[in-house]
Amino acid sequence: MRSSNPVFSRRGFSRDNGYAGFNTAPQAGGAAVGTQGNPYAQPQAGNPYAQNPYAQQDLQYGAPPQAPATTGRMTMDDVILRTGTTLGTLIVTAALAWALLPVDDANISRSYGIAIVAGLVGMVLALVQSFKRKASPALILSYAALEGVFLGVVSSVVDNRIASGAAMQAVLGTMAVFAAVLVAYKAGWIRVNRRFVGFVMAAALGFILLMAVNLLFAVFGGGDGLGFRSGPLGIVFGIVGILLGACFLALDFKQVEDGLAYGAPREEAWLAAFGLTMTLVWIYMEFLRLISILNSSD
Repeated sequence: MRSSNPVFSRRGFSRDNGYAGFNTAPQAGGAAVGTQGNPYAQPQAGNPYAQNPYAQQDLQYGAPPQAPATTGRMTMDDVILRTGTTLGTLIVTAALAWALLPVDDANISRSYGIAIVAGLVGMVLALVQSFKRKASPALILSYAALEGVFLGVVSSVVDNRIASGAAMQAVLGTMAVFAAVLVAYKAGWIRVNRRFVGFVMAAALGFILLMAVNLLFAVFGGGDGLGFRSGPLGIVFGIVGILLGACFLALDFKQVEDGLAYGAPREEAWLAAFGLTMTLVWIYMEFLRLISILNSSD
């Protein structure tokens, strides 16, 4: 399964060479299982299914094969630790930016300028990491630190100048979405198959294109462009953005599950942390924007 998340799309967490076999179990028999279907397996000797006595049963029922416990392979603890480290870095720098970059009338321009620069540099680092074939912890943590500065200033502006308590509400909303999607995914209520991926990617592409057009109209025409980020339309698009973020969380969970099943190298846990962090930032920003719109319309 090739991921729709750019973090996972270049390497690993893939059950085939495209979407054609989405959610399809690897084929039994032959070295192709170890070299093509599983991007982490070594030919024959390193085949993670070779020591699984239930491999044929797993293949029959379409269940992902379980990789044997081997040192150097990614575990759920690795994913949790790396994700916690990345999110912790983001939260610390966000708190520092909130405290050290005031958003009163005398300082808001300087604070905004620092936040925009931090956000742009963080975006560049995210793109660089997305196209690297290996995870770079330094790049990932630098992205998290810079993204934290950006979020800290933006959250402070919304919380202090538009809607008091908005940042905490957005955090709680993001946590609620994460928990709900995780429960729904583990319970099997969300089935990440080819149709699901196609729908999410088409919706995300349309959403991003509309936001880009709206931004262009806002830059050259002034105001809020076509109104996709204010008023009733802004509320609708805010809800759509949150739902898209929830869908991407489900995709991220699927990538982690596949990485564990195929015995991905331990360093791949950094990519999992990177992808989850980007998705959670997306959801948080959509919540913050939605709360801002709702309070502005009062």
